[in-house]
Amino acid sequence: MAPPSNRRTGFSKRAQYTNFFGYIAAIAGALLGGALLIVSFVDPNAFSGLRGLASDGARPMATATATVRSESSGFFDTIGGYFTRGSRVARLEREAEINRVRLAEAAALANENRRLKALMHMPVEGVVPVAKAQLIASTGSSLRRFATLSAGSSAGVATGMPVRSPLGLVGRVLEVSRGTSRVLLITDSESVVPVRRSTDGIVATARGVGDGTMQLELVSLGINPLKPGDIFVTSGSGGLYRPGIAVAVVMAVTRDGATARVLSDPASSEFVVVEPVYIAALGMPDASVSAAPPPAPAKK
Repeated sequence: MAPPSNRRTGFSKRAQYTNFFGYIAAIAGALLGGALLIVSFVDPNAFSGLRGLASDGARPMATATATVRSESSGFFDTIGGYFTRGSRVARLEREAEINRVRLAEAAALANENRRLKALMHMPVEGVVPVAKAQLIASTGSSLRRFATLSAGSSAGVATGMPVRSPLGLVGRVLEVSRGTSRVLLITDSESVVPVRRSTDGIVATARGVGDGTMQLELVSLGINPLKPGDIFVTSGSGGLYRPGIAVAVVMAVTRDGATARVLSDPASSEFVVVEPVYIAALGMPDASVSAAPPPAPAKK
């Protein structure tokens, strides 16, 4: 049978006293709460001491909770950093390499400016790029080192123009079609670039080896002053490459020069800039740049 909905205490004095004191406690609690609420409205700072005692009592637990939360956050950050460390390190290394190249080129350009101002008493104007393009192909297994550029004669590209990336010199235009160009990379065995050390101007020639490196040959023989870490830039000799473009950094010193690593690796240089030939950019005649043949004389 279901229990009755109206439960009475019956004749149990204990149950009656329990209900009575429960009602008294509830009424007293309500009155005390109302009094405390009124006091808090009248004087908000009346219970500041009690709040301080409560905060001091809860401090150990709150400190432990904050410590656990911080340690767990650091643990998950460490785990996440472990999986993303490789990409971040690669990005930072590339940025450091670019900044290093830019500093070397800036130092070389400052030296070149001082030299030109002292000798020619004229400022050096900036070079306006002919075209900005993309390296869409390059030889990876052949003994020769060529690349294909996504810009041709329609963009103003001509034979002999230097090609560079933000990291330094890539090569020079060898053949031109309407929409593409063939670039001879500086690592090719047929490539020779006049260079000088960016710090003091020691002159050398950089020859491609064909394996991604270059051989630096000093012009003045004697005691070899080169050391690993030296950065070489174009010297401007020959009138093809303008001075101050980063080329290579020394890896190992040889008897009459050094073995250098190319700063602008074509494999990592997706977008490049085509610059005018240095002498042509200065408004001087240059026989090395191919020009249109003169018209044939009319037949009589």
